[in-house]
Amino acid sequence: MLIKNVMVAGAGLLGSQVSWQVAFNGFNVTVYDAFEKGLETGRKSHEQYGELFMSTRGASQQDIDQTMARLSYTTNLTDAVKDADLVSESVPESLDIKKKFYRDLSAVAPQKTIFTTNTSTLLPSLFAEDSGRPSKFMALHFSNGIWDRNIGEVMGHDNTDPEVFNQVADFTKNIGMIPIPIHKEQAGYILNSLLVPFLSAAGDLLVNGVSDHKNIDKTWMIGMGVPMGPFAFLDLVGIDLAHDVHKYRGELLNDQADLKRADYYKKNFVDKNKLGIKTGQGFYKYPNPAWENPNFLK
Repeated sequence: MLIKNVMVAGAGLLGSQVSWQVAFNGFNVTVYDAFEKGLETGRKSHEQYGELFMSTRGASQQDIDQTMARLSYTTNLTDAVKDADLVSESVPESLDIKKKFYRDLSAVAPQKTIFTTNTSTLLPSLFAEDSGRPSKFMALHFSNGIWDRNIGEVMGHDNTDPEVFNQVADFTKNIGMIPIPIHKEQAGYILNSLLVPFLSAAGDLLVNGVSDHKNIDKTWMIGMGVPMGPFAFLDLVGIDLAHDVHKYRGELLNDQADLKRADYYKKNFVDKNKLGIKTGQGFYKYPNPAWENPNFLK
């Protein structure tokens, strides 16, 4: 099947990036969100990405106009998926929410449509049956800032059709990403299997009072010679996502350390809408966070 029309479910931070990247690379994209407010946020993000691509990535005004023309927006799930060859789902990182979404989606989607989930930590097999088409269901995982961190982790489950797997891998390449095949179902894929333990260790140092976030970031930046520490990175990916991951893992595995991290992030950040870059404040204030100042490491 030739993929031409794509539906992106979720107009938040990562969903808006996925829809922009797909549209910029020549595909027709329908952005779906359950709430009009979410769509409005997505539209504003796309306007910002247009400016970003012209100022830093060599895009012309014609490129941006053509990209915007390929994007449409709706809160109607039936309309959103009616012509879709492929769905990329970036709804909240909750198993119950994803299960319900796929049950609703399967009731209205054409039989041809391939479903892909952008879940960060959940296994596709946990909700493959809810998709109503397990052979056409798999994961295609992107990282925040996808045009710079341009990997697409392609992961099926035991019942994914190999031909569908290959089609999704080809699609990944066609939207300007480097496909990374995952040969065995793995929570967290490759990237998050490496990243989550790192961020968890940083969280433990903070939550247990060993040090503060700035000095933990400084230590990592100086010691490893890298431009960003773990808490600056949490601001980038969203502290709400970190909370959700720790809460899910803590409840699933009865892991008290995960639950302690989740509780800390909830009380100190999520409940105060300090979610990182997307709300203008997390561990640092944005724009111009302290960790970007050359004097930060002195």
